[in-house]
Formats: sequence, C-alpha cells, structure tokens
Amino acid sequence: MGPPSAPGPGRPGPGGAIPTSAPEAGGTEGEISGMWGLIPLHSRAIRPDSVRDDVDGVSSSDEAAGARRRGGLQPGPAAKAGGGATGTLLDTLRVAVVMLDTSGRVLLWSPLAEEMLGWAGEHIVGRRVSGLFDQGDVSGGAGARRMAAVPAPGRAERILADLLRTGRWDGILSLRHRDGHSVQVEARASLLVDGDGRPFVLASVAETSRLRTLEHDLAALDALYDSSPLGVAVFDTELRYVRVNEALARMNGLTAAEHIGRTVSEIVEPDMAEELTTLQLAVLATGRPVIDLMMLAPRGLGHRSLSYHRLEDRAGQVLGISATVMDVTERQEAAEKVERARSRLALLNDVGARIGGLLDVHRGAEELARALVPRFSDYSGVILHAAVADGGELPTVQYSESTPMRQLGVGAIRQGPEVDRMIKLGSVISFTRKSIFGTVLATGRPQLVENDEQLLATTFPGDPKVRATMELGIHSLLVLPLRARGVVLGLLVVSRADGREPFDRDDLALAMELADRAGSGLDNARLYVREREGALMLQRSLLPQTVPQPPGVEVAFRYVPGSVGTEVGGDWFDVIQLAGGRVAFVVGDVMGHGLGAAATMGRLRTAVRTLAGLDMPPHELLRRVNDLGDDLAQGQDETWMATVVYAVYDPSTRRCTLAKAGHLPPVLVYPGVESGFAGCGATLLELPSGAPLGVGGVEFESVELDVPDGTVLVLYTDGLVEARGEDITDGLDRLSAVLCRPFSSLEDACDDLLSAMVPGREPDDVALLMARLGGLPEGSTASWTFPAEPSAVRRARRHVRETLADWHLEPLTDVTVLLVSELVTNSLRYAHGPIGVRMVRGSSLLVEVSDPLPDPPLERVATEEDEGGRGLQLVARASRRWGTRHGTLGKTVWFELAMPPGMSGT
Repeated sequence: MGPPSAPGPGRPGPGGAIPTSAPEAGGTEGEISGMWGLIPLHSRAIRPDSVRDDVDGVSSSDEAAGARRRGGLQPGPAAKAGGGATGTLLDTLRVAVVMLDTSGRVLLWSPLAEEMLGWAGEHIVGRRVSGLFDQGDVSGGAGARRMAAVPAPGRAERILADLLRTGRWDGILSLRHRDGHSVQVEARASLLVDGDGRPFVLASVAETSRLRTLEHDLAALDALYDSSPLGVAVFDTELRYVRVNEALARMNGLTAAEHIGRTVSEIVEPDMAEELTTLQLAVLATGRPVIDLMMLAPRGLGHRSLSYHRLEDRAGQVLGISATVMDVTERQEAAEKVERARSRLALLNDVGARIGGLLDVHRGAEELARALVPRFSDYSGVILHAAVADGGELPTVQYSESTPMRQLGVGAIRQGPEVDRMIKLGSVISFTRKSIFGTVLATGRPQLVENDEQLLATTFPGDPKVRATMELGIHSLLVLPLRARGVVLGLLVVSRADGREPFDRDDLALAMELADRAGSGLDNARLYVREREGALMLQRSLLPQTVPQPPGVEVAFRYVPGSVGTEVGGDWFDVIQLAGGRVAFVVGDVMGHGLGAAATMGRLRTAVRTLAGLDMPPHELLRRVNDLGDDLAQGQDETWMATVVYAVYDPSTRRCTLAKAGHLPPVLVYPGVESGFAGCGATLLELPSGAPLGVGGVEFESVELDVPDGTVLVLYTDGLVEARGEDITDGLDRLSAVLCRPFSSLEDACDDLLSAMVPGREPDDVALLMARLGGLPEGSTASWTFPAEPSAVRRARRHVRETLADWHLEPLTDVTVLLVSELVTNSLRYAHGPIGVRMVRGSSLLVEVSDPLPDPPLERVATEEDEGGRGLQLVARASRRWGTRHGTLGKTVWFELAMPPGMSGT
C-alpha cells in the first residue's frame, strides 16, 4: 500500500504527506469557518488555510499547541500510558471519533484516531480524508460494493455523496497507516446539523480486529450460556437474578423469566436460602470465590455443586456475582457407592487383621464381635459349638436341640440388663430344629430377619433372649453361618436397633464375606489350640511330675508354658538324686518351638539323666551330651542347639559344682541374719560360658563352690528375664532385686518371682528351679579309713554294726555287714592304698567303699566250681541299687538299702 497519490508541499512525514488538493464542490472555506461553534473548547479546529504543510521538526510544546489550534485532542492519562490496562468496554473497542465538513475535510481528529492510524492531528485537520483511503476493497451497503473498483479518491467522494444523500453510511474501510500498512476499520458516519443549520459529518471508527474478537467472545459466551448443561446465573449487587439460563431454570422448576428480579430466598426453601444468601454476601463483600460446594438440591431431590465468583468491570467496580450450579446427584451417588465399598473393604481388612493373628478361639470370637460394633451393627454375638470352642474336632453330626452351643463373643453399643439377657458371654444357647438358628446351622445358608414374626422364630418360643431383643428395639437381624472346610462351626448374629436403617441385601453379602473369613480364622485357631495342647501334653509328660527331696536340700520348681499365641517351647528342668546323698539340678532350653523342640527336649533330658547316673563331673557330662550330636537331632539334615546349666550338690560336704553350656548365669542367694531371704545378697555366678550344646568344638569347665547353709540356688530359662525392647541385663538386675525380698517359703518365692518378673506381658516358656542348700542332719553320716591290710575287713564290719545299732537300724545289720565285707575284700585284693568306708542315713541307707584303684570293678559270672567272683553279684541282688563313680584319687563303689518299713532314716 502506497502513500496518498498527491503529496502536498513541504517535507513529507514518516509515511508520506497528506494531499493538499483544493476544495471541491460541496463545501467552501466560508462554510467550514462557520462551524467552529460546534467544536468543544478543548479541541477547537483551525481554519484550513492556516494548516502547515511541513510538520517535521515541531517541538513537543509547539506540537501540543498546534494540536490545540488544529483540532488534535490532547490524549488523556490512559492514552499517554500507551494503551495499557483499560477500564470499560469502550476502552477495549477503542472507538475513534472523526469530524468532517461536507467536502470531506477533517475538522476533528481524536487521539484514538491518531493511535489507530499514526497520523497526528496537525497532519490531518484541514486535509481531505480521501488521502487516507487505501487501494483495498470497501465493504458496506450496495453503493459501497459498487465502488470496490473505483480509485481511492473516487471512493471517498462516492461515500461522501451517499452520506449526503441518505444522511448515514456504515461499512468497512481499508485505511493507510502512517507507516504504510493497511488498517481495516469499521466506520459509522452520520450527517448532522449544528444549531445554526450548518451540516457536518460525525464518524466513529473502530478496528475490525477488535470488533471481531469481541463479537467472537460474546457469541461464545452466549452459546455457552444458552447451551451449557450447567446452571448459570448472574446476580446484581442486591443479589437479585439478572440473567438465568434454561439449565438452572429447569433445576429450580421455574422459568427463566420467573427468576429475574428475585433473590434466592424467593426461589428455594428458607433454610437453604439462608445458607446461600450468607455465601453470596461473603463472596460479594470479600471477592473470595466459593468453588464446588456440595449441597442438597431444593426439596432434597439430589445434590448440587455450587460455585460463586464476584463480577467486576475493567475499572474494578463490583457489578454483582455469578453462580454456576451443577447437578452432581449421579456423581454423589457414585461417590457414596465408592465410599460404601471402601468402608466395606476396610471393615473386611480390619476384621481379618484383628482375628487373623489370634491363635485362640475365645479371643478370636470376642474380637470378631467387638469389631462389628458400631461400624456395621448395634449388637453382635458369636455362637460356637462347644467342641470347637475347646479346640476339639469339627462337628460331624447334624445339629439338634441337644447340640451344646456357647456364646463366646459379644458386642454392644450400650450395656444394661436387657443386653445381658440377650447376649451374655459364656451363656448356653438353645434352639429348636425348625427355628432360624436351627435352619442356618443345618443348611449353612444365612437368614435375614426383617419383622417381629421372624424375630420370634429365631430360637424357641418364649425365649427370654428374644424378648430382650424386642425390648431393645431391634428391628433387623442377620443370622450367618460360621463355616470352615464345608462344616458349620457356629453362628454370627448381628442386629440393628431403632434409629438405624435395616440390613439390606448388600449388607447380607458383606456379612457373609465377613462370616466366611471369620470362620476360617476361628478354625485355624482351633487347629492351633489342638496342636498346642498336644505339644503341651507331650512336654508335660517329659518333665518331672515330682522331684526328690534329699536330706539337706529343699526344692521348689515351676514350669509356665508360653502364653496363647506362642508355640510350646523346649524349656525343661530336672532334679536327679545321685549316689552318696548328692543331688543334681538341671535347667535347659532347646532352641525353637513346637513339637520338634519338645521332642528334642525329651531326648536331651533322657541323655542327661542317663549320664548323671555315672557320677561324672558336670563338665564331663556336658561334653558327653554334646558328643551325642546327631543322635539328639530330629533328622540327619537338621541341626539342634540347646543351652544347659548343670549343678551337683553334696550336702555332706556343702560343696556345689557347676558347669554351663551357653546358658544364663545361675543365681546364689546368700542368707542374712534373718530367716528366709530377708537381708540377703543375690549374686550372679559368672561361670565359664561354654557354647550351646550342638555347636561342638568348645570345651566345658566346672566350677566348685563352698556354700553356707540356707543358700538358695536359682536356675531359670530366658523366658523369665527377657522382655521385648529391653536389654537382657535389665532383666537380670530385676531378677536379683526380686530375689532379695523376704519370702516365707520357696513355693511362695517361685510364685512371687513369676508375678514380679512377667507382669502384663506374654512371656516365652519359663522353667524355674529353686533349691535351698544345707547340710545333713547331725549324726547322719559316719566314715572310716582303714589301711590296706587283712584286719580292715574285720574292723569295717565292727564299725558298721555299731553304727547301725546307734541309728536303730538293726534290721539292716546282716545285709549291710555282708555287702561291706565283700567290697572291702575286693579293695584289699586289687588296690594298694587306704580303704574308705562311709555311711549316710537319709531316706535310704547309703554305703560307700572307696580305694585308690581307678579301674571300676567288673561283675563276672561265677560257675558252681568257682570259690570267688560272686561279690558284685551279691551286691547287685541284695541292694536297691548300686554303682561306681570316679573321684580325684580313685573310685567309689556304692549301694543303697531301703529303710525297713515304719522306720525313717532321719
């Protein structure tokens, strides 16, 4: 697009000069000069003949003055800011105003026209407007379309002629910007007459790009407003409806016209209107929007999502608020279904978690009943077959009126006499075969009780439990079978009272899922109880039921199996009476739990008892047990480990010899001046630890101690001192502190020790053995040493006979003298050194004969012709038991004789 075709004199502007052709017909300078009174004072036009053709080099002050002289309006603050943020719709459209005389000369050129086309007022005013026309097309009325091929100057004259003829013209023009590019504008011009009757043309011009953008925006807004499925409304500052679309009108059940001019208080219920008005006032006052607020629809028919925004014009003036309303009934219903499904899954998971880890039928039933209240029901009860409750076999016969059923679990939202009558823990449940309970037990299918008639048929006529149920206002009941492996174990009964919706089919399906899971969990607990009881029975059968009470020693013991939920362990203890009035104390712990650990414990206990009869030192006994190795394991490929402490006490010498294999240290409690344990000092014996049995490659070592009378030896397993989250040394310190309390007896000491050491926690197996160590009663022993000469036999017989007479044991004199003679004779024959004879009176008569020869005597079979070789045979047949043990300086052969009836050795 080129510049105007006839540039005038003077230097051209940036985009060329406005043409300066002479006035044409239709207007004179006199006519123009008579129009000055029409122009506002701040935009007075200047006579055309005074317009300067050369506008270059004008200073800013001269330009401003020239603008005032020539009709160029001074721009306002917004225009000076360069067209920044504007306040009104007119600012957005930016409509320029141009005033022409009837010959087409410019009389007035607004600042917006200058911004639009780049021409300043002093360049334009007094010039013909035709110089601005581009060579492009003209659109408008029919006359405008005919001028499409007319040159630019001709088009301007034709438009002006149409305007003067019709009084108005509108259309689209292509005008030339000062920098040379075309600007499409839409123009509207009117022929007006001033107060003196002189005509002039007033035109408004706007860029088509801005108009089209605004038109598109308005069209899109109208389309969205009218076709949107969302309800849309506009309120004024008085919160009256100004505009409402059809979607919102349908939601409210009124026409759009019936909303206009009203407030929400005239459209919806008072309670809802009050809440909505409060929200609208807050949005109007603060400008903070409300987004996606969920509310009930009018009359409670569904749910709505509301959003409010404050409306402001471009200048920031508040116009009102807008509202967007969405019918979210389906979404809310879907969300509620999802929430119900989530809640049901959560309930299933919670119930499974609460009863899945419980390995006790009673606790599982209680947890199941409590887990359902109040989340699923108001009252709940778990009823089980008595055999299932006790860990017995599954029911194999048909349920009948005589089937023992027990209430093992209850749950209730409140307590009271009626609740106790309806569901009392531990009560016996009776029913008839044709009742609902009997039907569910027989068929394994659930029943939904929905009315009083069905409720009366729940158990049996006149059942006080049913009467209590009705008194509690229960109106809906579910009776569900608890099943496992196709067998009904019992019933799960849940109910809802007044104020709560009755159970429906969805609830029934959920309850059956709960019952099936619970049935499997209870059956697992039953199986565990049965296995655990079997393991405990095996373990108890392997443990000593009574322990010997040898002279000079008082013994008390306790064995506590692990609490419910833990498997039976391999803890054990034993008290073994040895020859010579000595006694052995053993406490051990096989690693692991279950039947395997119990069986290994039994084999280990047998091995220790067998080797203890050989009278070997504690460390030697542990070594031999450890050497058994694979014989004690359950299988060739399985390993085993056990910790053991083994102690031997001799009351006659008051010496105690101990050794341990990886076990916790024994405790010696030394008595004070007072009786019992008062004033005592408990000492942990730091013995050589050794490795647990079954490890191998580690030597064991014995420690020998002299103990004063009344000292208490305490042996125990780790279940007594171990606690979760606590260091083992804390438990040992606590054990020592408890043992220093005064106790009236060892039996009380055992009980108090268990209650103090394991309060409120679930311990592992505990084996506890306490022994008060003392000496033999005065005059209970007698001993002699004879030289290895023939007179030793005669002297030994004399001393034995005299001692038995002093002890009033004359009935034992002949057999005792005979056996002592045989043993002393053997020592004379094979040993070379002093011969010792010792007698101990206790629960039996013990006789020992020792010599320096380490080799044990050999019992041989003598023929009829042999004159000797019958000594040991005679000892074996005449005594209750006999044996040989090794000592530090040789061997000892001993035998025991039972006390005569009615006679006590002490």
